[in-house]
Amino acid sequence: MTQLDIRAILEYLPHRYPFLLVDRVLELEKGKRIVAIKNVTINEPFFVGHFPHMPVMPGVLQIEALAQAAGILSFQTMGRVSDDQSVYYFVGIDSARFKRPVVPGDQLRLEVEIVRVARSIWKYAGKATVDGQVAAQAELMCTLREINPQPESPE
Repeated sequence: MTQLDIRAILEYLPHRYPFLLVDRVLELEKGKRIVAIKNVTINEPFFVGHFPHMPVMPGVLQIEALAQAAGILSFQTMGRVSDDQSVYYFVGIDSARFKRPVVPGDQLRLEVEIVRVARSIWKYAGKATVDGQVAAQAELMCTLREINPQPESPE
């Protein structure tokens, strides 16, 4: 069972502050599943406006955190790291549900399983929990696309 700290996570995800939403990987089984965490603090930039009187982590960012965990799982499964020659895109979200608010001080546990891979589309089942209670869940779809390199100019 693989564990990853933040330095390793930065190799697998192109995201950086303030959009990196995975702090640690607790468990990773290549080709199967990942369990990661996001520590939610009052210092998150989105809390300034969502909502000043009752800070709540936006649901779309909870889903994004699940997608980032899925990206780490996929890169590990493919034996690749993130690079500037490819992008791992989010291509679909189905059956998203939000069950409880996520607030500063919570630790969001991100659990993602690969459901299937077909024609370069990866489908996952994701669930985010806080203290054992489901906060968000969704079916996610992502794909890896190569970036067309710019042609070299003749010298």
